[in-house]
Formats: sequence, structure tokens, C-alpha cells
Amino acid sequence: MRVIRCIVVCLAGSAALFAQTAPPRAEFEVASIKPTAVAPDVTQVHVGVQIDGAQVHCTYLSVRNYIRIAYRVKEYQITGPDWIASDRFDIHAKLPAGATREQVPEMLQTLLEQRFQLKLHRESKEFPVYGVVVGKGGLKLKESPLDPETQAGVNVTAEGSARGTTLTFGRGAYFSLADDRFEARKLTMAQLAESLGRFVERPVVDMTDLKGTYDLTLQFTPEEYRVLLIRTALNAGVVLPPEVMRYLEGASDESLFKDLQALGLKLESRKAPLEILVVDSASKTPIE
Repeated sequence: MRVIRCIVVCLAGSAALFAQTAPPRAEFEVASIKPTAVAPDVTQVHVGVQIDGAQVHCTYLSVRNYIRIAYRVKEYQITGPDWIASDRFDIHAKLPAGATREQVPEMLQTLLEQRFQLKLHRESKEFPVYGVVVGKGGLKLKESPLDPETQAGVNVTAEGSARGTTLTFGRGAYFSLADDRFEARKLTMAQLAESLGRFVERPVVDMTDLKGTYDLTLQFTPEEYRVLLIRTALNAGVVLPPEVMRYLEGASDESLFKDLQALGLKLESRKAPLEILVVDSASKTPIE
């Protein structure tokens, strides 16, 4: 469980910290790319992106992971050769003077194009999804307005520990996965759908047409919570050892579906067109 929590924190954080609209594309001042030497010790795993001042350290990530962060998409929205998900690389880079962490995705785009010779294009593809809809009995959640705005822009942060992870969207809006429960405060339905998509095997799309922000809490058994953590890691593109994957045998989404129905929400099987990135070509050996 400790291993899974660490992976979830690292990968969820690396995605959420870059979810904002960033300034025009820039380049790293300098960057080194090396194949990951060995798989990390499963008792002390560190996977993801760490930014310390001007230093950017990306550890044990696949090219698919880097594309996800660079282009702000989900794993299921990336298609390409098998090696982009299996071969892993460490990147250590330095931000130029005056650069911000919000520019890191654009810098990664430039790095991927220059050093991996990445070429891709965008398409639309129909996916089986879960649509979030209001149940027949009506919504049982009350609106919870956002806190008054105190500064310009949106402040998106992620933090975590061995107990779980929390993503904060600003103005009192956040969700956390910790202590056998999922807690959301002041989330839009689109944000809720995005959050739920981490826990199930299909993308989740908001189809409620609701415009407000809401609070909700979902409580799970320790076994259900463990399954949610594993699926969150898998949806982030993490390759987990067989002994961890065995916890998914016989796992069910029934509890999550029932808890949502009690709140007046329903996950329905639908199909919807979603944008995908198609990798046309990339070099398995990055240019020095």
C-alpha cells in the first residue's frame, strides 16, 4: 500500500501542477536525458516530476508519460509504438532565468521534438466512456459556492504524503483521496468527472449540464480504497508489479456506483468522441 500511495502522489501531482494555461512555449536552458538505469526499489519508489527552484528532475517516466505531461492529455488519448510506454528515461533540466513551472509542459514539448525527434498529429476517436448524469430522483447535492476570489488567475497545486493525495484548484475547491475516502469540495461537475476518471477503467465525461459547484464525500472499505489507488496509478501510466495487480482480481465498481446514486448521480455507459494524439515517429535513442 505504501508503494501505491507514493506512485499516486507523484503522478497525480505532476499532472495537476501543469493543468493551468501556460505562457508561450520556451526551452530549458540545459537538459540531460538518460535511460533509467534500474527499476526503483518497490519499497522506496519515486516516480514523477520534482521542481526545486530552477532545477527540474523527472524520474522513471516513459515517453508516453512525458507526452501526457507536455501536451496535458490523458494516457488513453495517446497512441503510438509499444516502446513509448515501456522504455523509461530520467530527465534533469534547468529552467532559464525568469521562467515559471507553468512553462515546463511547453519546454517538454520542445525537448521531445528536438531530442526524441517526436512527430505527432491530432485525431478524434470515439471511446466507450462513463457519462455522469443526474439520476431519476434528482440531484441530492446542494450547491457550495466558490470562495471569493483573492487573486488573479487560478492556483492549482498538488500535495501528498503516505496517507494520500490532495489536489487544490483555488477558491476553496479541492479533492482528496485519503483515509479510505474520497472528499470533494466546491467542484464543478466537469472537475468531479475528471476526478472520478482516475478510479474506473473508462474515461468519465460530464453530461449533467449542471453549472454549480458541489461538496460530496464517498466512503470506502480498505479493500475498495486499495483498488482505487491501484487504478489511479494505472490511469497515470504506472507499470505495477504482478503482486500489486492481483488485488484487482474480482474487483468491482459497484460500491462507487451505489454511493454516487445515493447522491443523485449516475454513471452511464456511453460513447463519445475524444481527441487523441497519434505518434507518427520518434527515436528510441534521444539525441545528445
